[in-house]
Amino acid sequence: MPPDLPLLHIHVDLLPYEARLDARPREQVDLVVIHCTELPDLAMARQYGEEVLYPTSGTGNSGHYYVDRDGSVHQYVSVERVAHHTRGYNPRSIGIELVNRGRYPDWLAAGHQTMDEPYPAVQIDALIALLRQLGAENPGLRMIAGHEDLDTTEVEASDDPSRMVPRKRDPGPWFPWAQVLRAVPLERLQPSLTPP
Repeated sequence: MPPDLPLLHIHVDLLPYEARLDARPREQVDLVVIHCTELPDLAMARQYGEEVLYPTSGTGNSGHYYVDRDGSVHQYVSVERVAHHTRGYNPRSIGIELVNRGRYPDWLAAGHQTMDEPYPAVQIDALIALLRQLGAENPGLRMIAGHEDLDTTEVEASDDPSRMVPRKRDPGPWFPWAQVLRAVPLERLQPSLTPP
């Protein structure tokens, strides 16, 4: 167990369409999904989050929380709203995005699947503090997964349609699963246990 972490300060900056996202009771939340933004910085992640992709509802794709490389934590969607971050799991989950370039800018290129940016210690410490706080505020929260655990779809590579690549690889090989799981009382949801 890591030493006690500093009190977490969350910068609340809700997305413009946040009130149009479906409401839900906190009791419905039992899962946290860890993502990485696969973008160069928080400003671009915010820009992508604000983009309206679903004209009928006037909403887009976003996590609930974003943790920047410096350890700052930003909330874009309240836990009482269903954010669009993981197909098939949104109604029950909280999405946490770690700022990390991942495969940016050629996400689906067969020749660019390596994720080589490590997560800074301060960013992981902030994530652990956030997970502990969310656990205290949401008693039903008991599981954690990576986006890559839950979305295993493969798609044609953007640079070679004869090859298939993972649609999602985040949080990727640099994410310290062992450290995080030792620090929080959450069980990792394994792909074999996920619903069809």
